[in-house]
Amino acid sequence: MAGEPMAVDYYIPLIIFMIVGAIVPIAAMAAIKIIAPLRPSRRKQSTYEGGLAPIRDAKIQYSVQYYLFAIVFVIFDVEVLFLYPWIYVYANKAMQQFMVFGFMNYAVFEMLLFIVVLLVGLIYAVKKEALRWV
Repeated sequence: MAGEPMAVDYYIPLIIFMIVGAIVPIAAMAAIKIIAPLRPSRRKQSTYEGGLAPIRDAKIQYSVQYYLFAIVFVIFDVEVLFLYPWIYVYANKAMQQFMVFGFMNYAVFEMLLFIVVLLVGLIYAVKKEALRWV
């Protein structure tokens, strides 16, 4: 067992990655603050920089219905993203040979449960008329 690395050695790349991941954004923001010229003007502070004077206030109130529609869309979009890798592994015979016995049955149960929960959410959204476009 003299040649085996210790358990702590497996975390060293993760720790390095986390340190670099914390330093790079901070260094980028500091570089931008140092390098970028700061020349504020009335035109730059304007709501719209297209050369025309703004006609009205930029703050427009939107209906909550738009946000509900977007949230439902994102939820089902994420569902499709979860389904693609699962379908690939489940349909690929070469991948199935690496699966532990009984795992495929568990994976099918989990995915069916996932789909049922989302279908219940879809039924709820339809009943509450969250998908009705205003």
